[in-house]
Amino acid sequence: MLDIKVTIIDRDGVSHEVDAPTDMNMNVMELVRAYELAPEGTIGVCGGMAMCASCQCYILTPEIPLPEMLPDEDAMLAEAFNVKENSRLGCQLHISEEMDGLKLELAPEY
Repeated sequence: MLDIKVTIIDRDGVSHEVDAPTDMNMNVMELVRAYELAPEGTIGVCGGMAMCASCQCYILTPEIPLPEMLPDEDAMLAEAFNVKENSRLGCQLHISEEMDGLKLELAPEY
């Protein structure tokens, strides 16, 4: 079991360095929920199906390798609010050892 460090800036601008397990097939959205870094019902509204963008986040460490964006995620971000060049959906970012040191900021609730 290997945990990695992920820094998450919540919607109030508070930074949280959390331990993220790499052996549980968790994604960033689930990690935010597990640490209660967003009010219940404001993140992962669709259950992680890339259908709502409530888990949108801004990647602040572009040097960290992330999974390639799939068409469903790309299409959802094309319709979402507050999208930036570094936007990703947390539900589509499954935690892996390569993501150690990842830093992200939660997008504003829409």
